[in-house]
Amino acid sequence: MARILVTEKIADRGLDRLREAGHEVDVQLDFTPETLPSLVVGASGLIIRSATQVTAEVLAAGTDLMVVGRAGIGLDNVDVPAATAQGVMVVNAPQSNTLSAAEHTMALLLAQARNVPQAHAALVEGRWERSRWEGVELSDKVLGIIGLGRIGTLVAQRAHAFGMRLVGYDPFVSPERARQINVDLLDIDELLATADFVTIHVAKTPETVGLLNAERLGRAKPGLRIINVARGGIVVEADLAAAIESGQIGGAAIDVFATEPTTESPLFGLPSVVVTPHLGASTRGAGQGRRDHRRDGGTGPARRLRPVRRQRLGCRGVRDRASVPAFGRAPRWTVRQPVGGRRRTPGD
Repeated sequence: MARILVTEKIADRGLDRLREAGHEVDVQLDFTPETLPSLVVGASGLIIRSATQVTAEVLAAGTDLMVVGRAGIGLDNVDVPAATAQGVMVVNAPQSNTLSAAEHTMALLLAQARNVPQAHAALVEGRWERSRWEGVELSDKVLGIIGLGRIGTLVAQRAHAFGMRLVGYDPFVSPERARQINVDLLDIDELLATADFVTIHVAKTPETVGLLNAERLGRAKPGLRIINVARGGIVVEADLAAAIESGQIGGAAIDVFATEPTTESPLFGLPSVVVTPHLGASTRGAGQGRRDHRRDGGTGPARRLRPVRRQRLGCRGVRDRASVPAFGRAPRWTVRQPVGGRRRTPGD
């Protein structure tokens, strides 16, 4: 029926469904930015994750392209205005990796608090450095959560179980809603001046790029530790490295970078920094499209909703930020209009 180009690793179960529907699935994992435009020629659909950059040049080469499907949440690697101008739909899977990202945030939070990677590396290299890598407890510490959407809410629930006091910043969430998840709302500068740890859960937009820069970090509580599993560029890496080296910031755990993939960053090599190569969504459950959010805050059976139907309609199904369920509240849903304009049919 249609050729679907897949440029990143996607669970076989999802690709098999496309094949069963009669589509030709063309998996091309070994490509470069220079060769991608030629690969997209003749493809009706393009499935990507976070590493593929769908530029205006790539879209222009895909004259038969009808849809770009992002297996994940963020769309900062897709030129959405160019897709809109070309009549190409852009769809994402906003529920696919929320639990994975929240759990990885907690993993990095604990790794940062207890110096787990550093102590592991020292021991396997033959050094018993028990006194050097003394950590801190999470209980009674203040966690500042920037962004109280789906992932931020899941992190709040889990951090509360560790006995942390929760403060948050999100201009789209009411104080009443925040109190339901045990979060006190503050403005961002007050949050940074209050928190012992900060986690970030916002999309990468023109408003959030550089959100944590040298000026803001300089006004933060001395010794603050920062965890970012959202998007690279929200925290200015050079400014964060300088603040850590000066002692103003106590450390960081970073999963995302301004340029990816990368093996160079001013944060690499700093002993109080934990880094991972964008693993927030890299779990078997997220990769297979399991419904991640749980009715009771993560302790009971997963609710098996089916976002595939919304994607077939060319819509971005997103949960109303003000109604993200907390501790058993049932969600409401809103459906936004398709990103990228009308649906095209072959021969248009």
